[in-house]
Amino acid sequence: MSDEDVVEIGPAAPRSFEGLRDALLSRKKGLPKRLAQVAAFTLANPDEVAFGTAASIAEQAQVQPSTLIRFAQALGYQGFSDLQTIFRDRLRERVPSYEERLQALRTGPETARAAALFEGFAEAAERSIRAVRTQIDPATIERAVDRLSKAETIYLIGQRRSFPVTSYMSYALGKLGIRNVLIGSAVGTDAETASFATPRDAALAVSFTPYASSAVMLARQIATRGAAMVVITDSPFSPIVPEDGIWFEIVEADCQGFRPMSATMVLAMTLAVAVAEARL
Repeated sequence: MSDEDVVEIGPAAPRSFEGLRDALLSRKKGLPKRLAQVAAFTLANPDEVAFGTAASIAEQAQVQPSTLIRFAQALGYQGFSDLQTIFRDRLRERVPSYEERLQALRTGPETARAAALFEGFAEAAERSIRAVRTQIDPATIERAVDRLSKAETIYLIGQRRSFPVTSYMSYALGKLGIRNVLIGSAVGTDAETASFATPRDAALAVSFTPYASSAVMLARQIATRGAAMVVITDSPFSPIVPEDGIWFEIVEADCQGFRPMSATMVLAMTLAVAVAEARL
């Protein structure tokens, strides 16, 4: 490519993943529907964006390849491949030394494979907790505790891999004397249960990519009932992020495609115990 073919990138084009994320957050409400769809996909699936082709990424994001180009140019990049370098740089920067140790274990004796998994999951849990300690604002935790502690009843919404989080919170809150309702009935009456929520109540909803449609529906249903919302999710473009509620962003580190819920459970335990203390 000659110098004449190079298009100058404007100052609005972020040159780091953190800068890109901040830019998308600041423009979230102004993005057209399709571009917002791409933004949500890229933030939720950064590894796929780093490794995929424009065609494969567009297919997963359920948009046309040309939409990816428009998305990149709207942010000030030359094209989608220029934007993709941000995601590839992110991978190079975040690769920790433990992966080399895991690879050595995987290529070792058959009996070492379980040890490799244990090492991998333990390291993923540690990374997740380190990240959440630096990323979550303590003031947001205080606001969430204040909102939940004032509720007559706390509704807990979590489906699929989020259900262990809300079921633990229901157990902990019950032991601490806090009235709560765990939404997740085997008889299919969740919508009816959610209809009992009032403006005197609050709800804590937990959902991660791919978002469970039932969790999204129930969270929105309770929000329309006027209950205060507190949300734990993995992207500012998550469909359960409330317009005027409190939300926490947690992206759990993974090991071989599995994501331990370590950081999420730490936050859940914090909220449960802090709410009980606030009620004293």
